[in-house]
Amino acid sequence: MAEDKKDQVKVSAKEKLKLKHIIKELEKHRGRHTELVSVYIPAGYDLNKIINHLQQEQGTASNIKSSSTRNNVINALERMVQHLKLFKHTPPNGLAVFSGNVAEREGQQEYKVWSLEPPVPLNIRIYRCDKEFVLDPIQQMMEHEDVFGMVVLDRRDATIALLKGKTIVPLQSTHSEVPGKIRAGGQSAPRFARLREGAIKDHYKKVADYMKNQFLYMKELKGILLGGPSTTTTDFLNKGYLTTDVRNKIIAVKDLSYTGDFGLQELLERSQDVLAEEEVAKEKVIMQKFFNLLATKAENVSYGEKHVKECLAMGAVETLILSEIVDEKLMDELDKEAQKYGTNIEVISTETREGVQLKEMGGIAAILRYPVHV
Repeated sequence: MAEDKKDQVKVSAKEKLKLKHIIKELEKHRGRHTELVSVYIPAGYDLNKIINHLQQEQGTASNIKSSSTRNNVINALERMVQHLKLFKHTPPNGLAVFSGNVAEREGQQEYKVWSLEPPVPLNIRIYRCDKEFVLDPIQQMMEHEDVFGMVVLDRRDATIALLKGKTIVPLQSTHSEVPGKIRAGGQSAPRFARLREGAIKDHYKKVADYMKNQFLYMKELKGILLGGPSTTTTDFLNKGYLTTDVRNKIIAVKDLSYTGDFGLQELLERSQDVLAEEEVAKEKVIMQKFFNLLATKAENVSYGEKHVKECLAMGAVETLILSEIVDEKLMDELDKEAQKYGTNIEVISTETREGVQLKEMGGIAAILRYPVHV
């Protein structure tokens, strides 16, 4: 049930930017030994149990041989315990807390504690001391929420699934009656070959029908990832089994060794380059629209903090475009104003040429609902 709820919750651009800022800050710090403490508290978990556990870990840490590591762990835990006592109970979505000595020079002490309530409910509990903070759970929350179809097949089996972030949701599996390569006694080779070829065709037709039923009318679908032995995927794609509309949704074809659950995982791993390009492509479309309007209908866009704020206050902004460099305080201020008028917010990375241009323009721009003359 918790998983269903998580899937339904959208992480806003503002929340993603906040996560990005705190991740960037935490990534800067490295412990000299396993002395940086990360704690993830699940939604609904008793905070007192966590505090008791951390106090017990302080006792265990007293056995660490290195005096500097021992002191750093004990002090980091103590500061985390004191910080957690400021909370009356676990926040609705759980809590992620990080503590440690982040002094740059050995022998110095500069203990810091960070905590954040994640934008979606935490369903894991973690306690770890390491040389770096454990950030995977909050990094995963920044994964784009686009939905992709996944299909893995060979001549005998096929599995259809959805990819949401990093979560694979199986939808349908099918197994064909394609006979093995060794023919039964009494069957002539040509007849056996015809039977086998007919069964393969029936299998491909069935998979194509399943894909049409699952994916053709799925509005949120951003594309389909197809995987399997190269000979299989080539035949499947080139011999007219798929309708044009479904075929056009395929954005990547990967040569795989497996089908089933292993095949889906292999397809996900081999498609990381494509998924990253899709996210970049989405950003480029937004920025290209902005720059095209800037060149042809300049009154329909705005850029720069002062002018964008004026347009926001008028309710004129359709899409607020923020570079990932925008600081958290300003981002909060802009987000609060944008919410008053149902303004969409898009956060743009600096990994593309367009993203760099936005950064150089001050990191704040807007596509307007109607012309605004300066």
